[in-house]
Amino acid sequence: MTATQPLLQVKNLKQYFPIKGGFFGATVNHVKAVDDISFDVHEGETVSIVGESGCGKSTTGRSILRLEHPTAGEVRFQDRDMVSLTRSELRRTRKDLQIIFQDPYASINPRQTVADVLMEALDIQNIVPRAQRRERALSLLETVGLGTYQIDRYPHEFSGGQRQRIGIARALAVNPKLIICDEAVSALDVSIQAQILNLLKQLQRDFKLTYIFISHDLGVVRHISDRIIVMYLGKIVEIADKKSLFEQPQHPYTQALLSSIPTYDPKTKTERIPLRGEIPSPIDPPQGCRFHTRCPYAQELCREEEPQLLPMENLQAGHETACHFAGELPERN
Repeated sequence: MTATQPLLQVKNLKQYFPIKGGFFGATVNHVKAVDDISFDVHEGETVSIVGESGCGKSTTGRSILRLEHPTAGEVRFQDRDMVSLTRSELRRTRKDLQIIFQDPYASINPRQTVADVLMEALDIQNIVPRAQRRERALSLLETVGLGTYQIDRYPHEFSGGQRQRIGIARALAVNPKLIICDEAVSALDVSIQAQILNLLKQLQRDFKLTYIFISHDLGVVRHISDRIIVMYLGKIVEIADKKSLFEQPQHPYTQALLSSIPTYDPKTKTERIPLRGEIPSPIDPPQGCRFHTRCPYAQELCREEEPQLLPMENLQAGHETACHFAGELPERN
């Protein structure tokens, strides 16, 4: 991997889930959870993936880790194709790719102590001599802001925020290069969210980590991201640097998401953009632009032809949008 080459490259990724039916259980259709998306992640940056529930953001993360085997496309980590790895090769590679799950209550085995949870990760990858594993586990607890005296406690003895810190410590145990944070703060109180976000940023600085941060909340994403990917119904509709996306959103869906962020300054007035209707089914997505059934600016072209994700002229480099009328839409305050 060269200095300019991305740490992670996702090319034309598809993740379809078969729907079985009929007497013989044949495949009658597919849920198109992720449908032909491409993006890069560079070392040391945080790329966030945002969108409503069902847009495919969490499935994208699981496909990158090979928790789901992609239907098509490439996932290259350090220029190595993850999709074609054997089980033993994948196991070794996963040392460099870890995940922090959404639910701190469900992602930790309630029968295991914290020591068991952390040392299990060390046992699987065998990167620390057995005699040093407890010492390593104690160090991890201190790193994430927990006391070493808590190492022999069980998950039910911790709060939600503390459990998420344990999940972070588990991800750090094997010295990963890339961590996927899958709605890692969405189940926590707002005050605890801020603490966990600050911890993640500190760990990124200390250990030179790269994050893919998956969230439905653009308000949270704003505090941690370098770049943001907006997904809708399995497709990427906009990619941009954080500043460019928040100040000059080009896709109507991105504009609607941004308009829903609460403002706490009474002097600041924002126009809420309501989205009509429900998200269409990923089993049978709309023809043309998938957002046209809910878009206030949709025209006949949108119903007939799918827009391509293209760079926006006169905007910051790397700002790409999939909209036939990007740059022509009215600005929103």
